[in-house]
Amino acid sequence: MHWRIGNVKITKVVELETVGHTRFILPLVGRDEIRALPWLIPHFATEEGQLKMSIHSLVIQTPTRRIVVDTGLGNDKQDRTIPTWNNRQGNFLGDLAKAGFPPDSIDTVLCTHLHVDHVGWNTRLVAGRWVPTFVNARYLFADIEYAYWRNHSTAPDKAAIFRDSVAPIVEAGKADLVAGDARICEEITLIPTPGHSPGHLSLHIRSAGEEGCLTGDVAHHPCQMAHLDWSSTADSDPRQSTQTRRELFSRFADREVLVIGGHFDAGHVKRDGDAFKFIAAA
Repeated sequence: MHWRIGNVKITKVVELETVGHTRFILPLVGRDEIRALPWLIPHFATEEGQLKMSIHSLVIQTPTRRIVVDTGLGNDKQDRTIPTWNNRQGNFLGDLAKAGFPPDSIDTVLCTHLHVDHVGWNTRLVAGRWVPTFVNARYLFADIEYAYWRNHSTAPDKAAIFRDSVAPIVEAGKADLVAGDARICEEITLIPTPGHSPGHLSLHIRSAGEEGCLTGDVAHHPCQMAHLDWSSTADSDPRQSTQTRRELFSRFADREVLVIGGHFDAGHVKRDGDAFKFIAAA
């Protein structure tokens, strides 16, 4: 799937797609609540109130750069809390190459945050060692985010994620720690969007008079635009994540800004009373 923002092209490469209930990410939300938001159907939910989501990477092509935003789950990983995320043997790198992006053609990898489903393909297992997947790329981590997980990855699952998908990048000398409002290139500026994680980032894209925003996990699903206080079980600070959703969606609502989620497809944010709704891009 492709979208354009001026001279910038964005391609979604999917690792895993799901259609299911809300309990994993939004435990207090049921199918009746989803069916009460008819604008979600059919693009973001089924008639039965099941959410449509994906784990994917977004490849940004600017006139001068090839940037992978978030790197999914990865293969061969261990000690993940969701059993099916262990020992994966998916064809993500093949799909990436088929889309026109062999790993050695990528010059930048940007992780919106350092959760398990956004860092996995940072590395791959070679002869028993975790090595950078994108050998010609610089990897960009938010300085606040990196410092937090370096100092707080004490639980076995968190330690495993940092050990196999983040630390090897730093040890290889390929990591750059960036401020939350850094300018990445002429077309892309970061927006600090904490709450889901302490140093979470979103991306603001401007090119040829057009705008876009890659939200990362500010919202896992568009239903959270209608109910800003529906926080994910993975949010480190639910109160802050609610405020961040309000601020980010207010900034881009009722404008021709293409918004793309970390787990859902593109659309436009519209004000709807005290909150928002999301209209899928044509």
